[in-house]
Amino acid sequence: QVQLVESGGGPVQAGGSLRLSCTASGSAVRIGVMCWYRQIPGKQRELLASISSGGSTNYADSVKGRFTISRDNDKNTTYLQMNRLEPEDTGVYYCTAFIGRHYWGQGTQVTVSS
Repeated sequence: QVQLVESGGGPVQAGGSLRLSCTASGSAVRIGVMCWYRQIPGKQRELLASISSGGSTNYADSVKGRFTISRDNDKNTTYLQMNRLEPEDTGVYYCTAFIGRHYWGQGTQVTVSS
């Protein structure tokens, strides 16, 4: 059974930084694309960033230039470095991994105060 576990969320002041991590366990199969999503109450879940197994990345316009996605294939882990955080970035952050199908983590709360 594949499990994704996120960590690194928490409270932060506007202008600050956080680094989220997400580790996949329970799979000996190579992981495909990994992504980070954000859920803000009352809004649709938003795809923020994706990274292929080869390291190609894509970003939503809302986070381009502030967030950086990376991954360590040996550790089955993806990271989301978030800089210059804004109150509008507050929400629950989820990672996903494609291993035959998409798996989701449980989410980690990020709260940015002004």
